[in-house]
Amino acid sequence: MSLSLRTISREQHLAYIQSLPSASHCQVPAWADVKNEWRPENLGWFDSSGQLVGVGMVLYRQLPKVKRYLAYLPEGPVINWQAPNLEDWIKPMLAHLKERGAFSVKMGPPVVIRRWDSAAIKRGIQDPDVKRLRDVEATQIEPRAFEVADQLRRMGWQQGEDGGAGFGDVQPRYVFQVPLADRTLEEVQKSFNQLWRRNIKKADKAGVEVVQGGYDDLAEWQRLYEITAERDHFRPRPLAYFQRMWRTLNAEDPGRMRLYFACHEGEAVAAATMLIVGGHVWYSYGASANHKREVRPSNAMQWRMLQDAHALGAKVYDLRGISDSLDESDHLFGLIQFKVGTGGEAAEYLGEWDFPLNKLLHKALDMYMNRR
Repeated sequence: MSLSLRTISREQHLAYIQSLPSASHCQVPAWADVKNEWRPENLGWFDSSGQLVGVGMVLYRQLPKVKRYLAYLPEGPVINWQAPNLEDWIKPMLAHLKERGAFSVKMGPPVVIRRWDSAAIKRGIQDPDVKRLRDVEATQIEPRAFEVADQLRRMGWQQGEDGGAGFGDVQPRYVFQVPLADRTLEEVQKSFNQLWRRNIKKADKAGVEVVQGGYDDLAEWQRLYEITAERDHFRPRPLAYFQRMWRTLNAEDPGRMRLYFACHEGEAVAAATMLIVGGHVWYSYGASANHKREVRPSNAMQWRMLQDAHALGAKVYDLRGISDSLDESDHLFGLIQFKVGTGGEAAEYLGEWDFPLNKLLHKALDMYMNRR
């Protein structure tokens, strides 16, 4: 296949994304406005007849004091990853990015390599000899994904380290998803474990009400989010980040970002953000208060979000990142334990890959990032 690559307009990029069943929210043009500390560029691949057949949203981060850049395509590019010769797609991209002053390229192929259903994960949790998800036999393996990885290695791409927990990449390598295609809500709920179904009933009986919020409610979201950050020992993003996220994503496609609150006796005790691109819906951020956890607001909220995703015609409800640790003593174990209760499946993506266009500068960046 003869392919050419050039910069395209945001409008062209968005129209192509909207023509697909789904794509990552990190590859819509407005995501560049969310990540406004990076310089964006929209790339388009064209076939020999001049038809747009793939897109990529590149974010450039400049090195201090020199005009050289890290080029990053989060969960992209959006190309035909099943193509027999990936080099036809990747080679013109590397040439273009090098011309733009990139010293290193990082990308995250949106290619799933393995899946584990809830039953397989539960067996792994119960087996004392199993410590990692990768040690559990996968329910489904994607042979083509291994071919993609082999082609990338032959081209000189280097696979990022996952740090043993699946969180070494900028975007998560392991995620948890609830398939919704061709399933009724009754079938979805029936796949919940007993604890989830009991907790949803408990929340309902306690009078927990789940409501949608708007832009003006982001301050209340931030309050709960900062409580969560202090409890779970992570650095919270500022309110301005979520306000910018709301404005830019919803300006590009009204309703792309939603905000949910679980309220009890008039008080918001849990909150979450939802992102929608085509048939893919993500639970992207979550927060909760330190009290009233016994009324199970998070379960009620997730169930409402799942119902809304189903009503939108979504094919998948994505609970985003999990650790691959199945060790109950691991502080990240609770993530997978909570999400596996939905009866969905864990998916492992190919992870993020680096191509050093300038090996010296790439190595220097590597050392700097490792020190951080």
